[in-house]
Amino acid sequence: MDHLNRRSMLRLLGAAPAAAGFVWTEAEAQQAHHQAQTARRTARAAFKPKFFTPHEYATVRVLVDLLIPKDERSGSATDAGVPEWMDFMMSDQPARQTAMRGGLAWIDSECVRRHDKTFLACAAAERTALLDDISWPQKAPAALSHGVAFFNSFRDLTASGFWTTKMGVEDLQYMGNTFVPEWKGCPDEALKKLGVAPSE
Repeated sequence: MDHLNRRSMLRLLGAAPAAAGFVWTEAEAQQAHHQAQTARRTARAAFKPKFFTPHEYATVRVLVDLLIPKDERSGSATDAGVPEWMDFMMSDQPARQTAMRGGLAWIDSECVRRHDKTFLACAAAERTALLDDISWPQKAPAALSHGVAFFNSFRDLTASGFWTTKMGVEDLQYMGNTFVPEWKGCPDEALKKLGVAPSE
């Protein structure tokens, strides 16, 4: 197979259950894997937001990755599709739209006030300094209250979007419900932590 396009790959995958003896060579399997990854990247790059303007969407992508960056344990918020999810949430819940649009505008206006440039045009240190100023409601000056309210809501939305994806669940190392063949009561360590004596 010199060339395996996406359509033929899907056709072959669809036929796999009917052809239990079907085997790809290692080179064909690697090519199919590479093309599947490319198709996913293309699909993500081709995403057209329904709510966000292009500038807002670019700002959202930077903000969510500042909150949940890629690390050794998992991908970033954009890797998990959080910006796409947020766009859906804004379309699905119109009551959130004004606060989101206003908050993104506030971020830009505050950056213009501080540095004469939008959030996207700011250097990494300038972005971080602004976010540090609005991340802690108890420490933030009253003049930044609108930014604080927006950022706390945005952070919650980012976390909800990330930790409800497969990537986020794996990042939490959530095991799910596991079968317990016999209940032996609460473990002693847990009882000690709670300050409760075991019942006889």
